[in-house]
Order: sequence, then C-alpha cells, then structure tokens
Amino acid sequence: MKADIGLVPEKSQLAAKKLNTILADEFVLYTKTRNYHWNVEGSNFMEMHKFYETLYSELAEVIDVVAERIRSIGHYSQGRLKDFIELTNLLEPDYTTDQKSQLQNLLEDHETISRYLRKDIPVFNDEYHDIGNADLLTDLLKSHEKWAWFIRSYLS
Repeated sequence: MKADIGLVPEKSQLAAKKLNTILADEFVLYTKTRNYHWNVEGSNFMEMHKFYETLYSELAEVIDVVAERIRSIGHYSQGRLKDFIELTNLLEPDYTTDQKSQLQNLLEDHETISRYLRKDIPVFNDEYHDIGNADLLTDLLKSHEKWAWFIRSYLS
C-alpha cells in the first residue's frame, strides 16, 4: 500500500534515494567505529574503548531512525553491505590500532557527513517540500557536529 502523506511520489522517491545514501554513510561509520572499539590500543585503552562504544551505540540508533524513516515515506531501506558500500560517501582506510589515526579517520567521516547533510537539508525542504525529512537531517547534522567536536577535543 502506498503512503499518502502529502509527498509528491517523484519527490518521495528522490528523498528515499538520498536517505538511503545517508543510511549507507551512517552504517559505514558505525562499522568503522565498532572496528576501532575492538582494536584500540594504548595507555588510555579503557577510556577510548568506552568512548567508541558510546559513539557506535548512538550511531546504531541513528541507523534505525533513518531506515524506519525511509519505510515511513513508503519506500524500502537498503540493508545489504554491498549496497552500503556502493552508496556511501565515506572511505575505508587500512586497519590501524593507532588512536590518533582512528580519531582522525572518524573526525573526517563525521565532518564529511555533516557537509552532505548541510547541503541536503535545503534540498529536502525547498525542492522536495519534505519538512519532516529536513527536520530529521537537521537533527542528524547537530549530532555529527557534536561528535566531531568531541573527537577534535581528543585530537587537540
């Protein structure tokens, strides 16, 4: 059954496509953060282990919210790793146990996602007339900016 929620079908399809890209970015970042949680080393191991756990736990919630948002506007959420890799704007660097490299990689990803979200908010709002998703992206942007700030603070 099609969703009759006031979105033009063509715009809804475009919104779902952009949301699936966001979902892919969030999932790749989640996986990278989880990897760093497992493989961090150093004298502050426990602090960083817990920090990464906090980050990936929050990202897991974001992933669910984005996927369910796609469904709520009447489309299917991507869920295969292959699809995430094809859609993501993020890069997967080589493995590292170096905290500074891990943090720098995560910072770059949070900032990359922030830039894409900032660019997409007016698209959802002005072109798609989809204030619900524009609002979601605004919330995601605030979260990624906050996480980037936390990570920059570790790197300072």
